[in-house]
Amino acid sequence: MDDPEDPQMLEEILIPRSTHAEEKLKKLNNLNKMAEFPCGQEKVQDQHRKGKLTARERISLLLDPSTFQELDKFVCHRTTDFGLDKNKPFGDGVVTGYGKIGGRLVYVFASDFTVFGGSFGEAHAKKIVKVMDLALKNGAPIIGLNDSGGARIHEGVTSLAGVSEIFFRNTLCSGTIPQLSAILGPCAGAAVYSPAMCDFIVMVRGISNMFVTGPDVVKAALSEDVSFEELGGADVHASESGVADFVVDTEGQCISLLHRLLSFLPQSNSEKAPRVATGDSAGRRVEGLNEIVPDEPNKSYDMRELITRIVDCGDYLEVRANWAQSVTVGFARIDGESVGVVGNQPMVMSGVLDVDSSKKAARFVRFCDAFNIPIVTFVDIPGYMPGTEQEHRGLIKEGCKLLFAYCEATVPKVTVIIRKAYGGGYCAMGSKYSKADINYAWPTAEIAVMGPEGATNIIFRKDMNVAFGEEREHIKRNLTQEYREKFANPYVAASRGIIDEVIYPVETRAKIAEALWSLKDKKEFRPPKKHGNIQL
Repeated sequence: MDDPEDPQMLEEILIPRSTHAEEKLKKLNNLNKMAEFPCGQEKVQDQHRKGKLTARERISLLLDPSTFQELDKFVCHRTTDFGLDKNKPFGDGVVTGYGKIGGRLVYVFASDFTVFGGSFGEAHAKKIVKVMDLALKNGAPIIGLNDSGGARIHEGVTSLAGVSEIFFRNTLCSGTIPQLSAILGPCAGAAVYSPAMCDFIVMVRGISNMFVTGPDVVKAALSEDVSFEELGGADVHASESGVADFVVDTEGQCISLLHRLLSFLPQSNSEKAPRVATGDSAGRRVEGLNEIVPDEPNKSYDMRELITRIVDCGDYLEVRANWAQSVTVGFARIDGESVGVVGNQPMVMSGVLDVDSSKKAARFVRFCDAFNIPIVTFVDIPGYMPGTEQEHRGLIKEGCKLLFAYCEATVPKVTVIIRKAYGGGYCAMGSKYSKADINYAWPTAEIAVMGPEGATNIIFRKDMNVAFGEEREHIKRNLTQEYREKFANPYVAASRGIIDEVIYPVETRAKIAEALWSLKDKKEFRPPKKHGNIQL
């Protein structure tokens, strides 16, 4: 009988030279390699030749090193038609999982264009649905890196069922967790609806396209020749349609922007955005602000310069910067706390509200309200845009979206009137009437139903009609100045409590910081209801 204490025998029992377990580990290793390059290196090289990264390369850039935990790596489609039973690459065209950005949990999915052009099949969609459900359960942002041709034609209605499940999750996530989308390739049909339902879209010049139907379909249906870029390129959607919130030049810049954007946002609607120690004193006096704003009320200036001087370290992340530019919106910090900023832009159409700028600002205000981000508003508005073009586009219905959004918002709201605050536009821009908590005004503020010139033409029409030529102009100038001094100043509003305080421009940052500090535990209750019926 063999000696059970023999060292050689024990070694063979405990560490066999060739075991079934080793074969299984070898198989797992081989399968992992196949899953990471499901269609081989040639397809990867094709992606690189197009100037694009692969799905895994993108995720590696996005997440903190060594934090990605992949899910459903070995999932395959179940289609047997069109020869697909002989072509079942692992992953089914999407890489999904979770990891960390700046140490914070995020869920992610990335289209794999090397597999069926990143198209949505049944299994593909189920993988995305799984991570969206996990993101909802765990209260963490979901980020989509999109490079997809849309629904997979070969799978018919099951592919449409799959993407519809994603759309449903988008609505569940909306206002619950942040949803960010990067467009990193040609996305068509079903592949554009989900990003459009997200909170923010980033596009990259030269590689990003979004369209419901591509150039070939447009030509067949309408005999219209149009290129990918002309139909749905990054700059088109950043400046013409307003679909893209941000546009950048490289994928690296896209990832950096996503990181920066996330730093301003909470994990979910049950939290506040993280505070960041910026080293910028809350009580810092901001010298020279009044020099930015011209004495002449009809001269323009850049509202963004004023904003960047006031916020922490001049860090202002503007959203939709190239679309509806008569209003500027974006994220910043005051005393380390995230705030949403809304301001009229006098450099563009004197800062009026029109159809597009009303929609732009309203959507931003509603996002901030959903995610507990205080809203700081800088007002210099001559009113709503007049004219048949705007009226026929529905300015009445579109313009009231911003008014609805401000009235609906229950987060802390602080408003500073810089110069003009006229008519319905003033009411819509975070006024005391739309329940802003604290309303400040500079001494240069003009608060009235309309500008002094327009008011004079109406109120004193009879007085001016008695004279002609230079005499009439002289009377008009005097009456306009009289009206300006008596009504178009902040002190009338302050005397009625509509303005809480008239402040020195150099104190603007400190006053905003103190107001936000006082409102940090604000609670405001509204009548119970399922939801409001905002004009859409």
